[in-house]
Amino acid sequence: MRKADPESTGDLAILPAKLPRRVAAIVYDSLLLAGVLIFASALAWGLMAVLLGNEAMTLHNPLRGNPFFQTYLLLICFFFYGGCWVCGGQTLGMRAWRLQVRRHDDGQGMSWWQALLRFLTASMWLAPFYLHPLFKVSVDISLGTGLTVLLLLLALRVPDRVSQTELVMLPARAVAR
Repeated sequence: MRKADPESTGDLAILPAKLPRRVAAIVYDSLLLAGVLIFASALAWGLMAVLLGNEAMTLHNPLRGNPFFQTYLLLICFFFYGGCWVCGGQTLGMRAWRLQVRRHDDGQGMSWWQALLRFLTASMWLAPFYLHPLFKVSVDISLGTGLTVLLLLLALRVPDRVSQTELVMLPARAVAR
């Protein structure tokens, strides 16, 4: 599709990202993030084992339910996403699906403040997992509710609106012959 306005790159149009592409990028990035979190957890476990000793770690797990450990993992998640968004506008999953996040008003890269707003807003889908013990509901109901909230957030583009950014689909590169 050709478009003759300033929103285009060269002569190929940049279109808003559709929901299936957004979900595919999230799945891809979730797999990468799982590896990063496993590595970050292993570092924390290793540090605790050195400080407390292996026996203390086996008898009492000081990381389970520890708010400092949970905050550490949340910060790892933020720097994984925020760093990619601020430095290039793409995570690896977004790059694979030709998506890019940018400021809505001028199409430039986003700031750390916008990345924080986007991250916190997008993280709202996790609320049912933290609230399920309070309401005494099963994990299945929390999972279903969380995924429904995630799809609503994505379909309504809530993180984009709150952070004043947009997620666009980049044109395919021409294949060299």
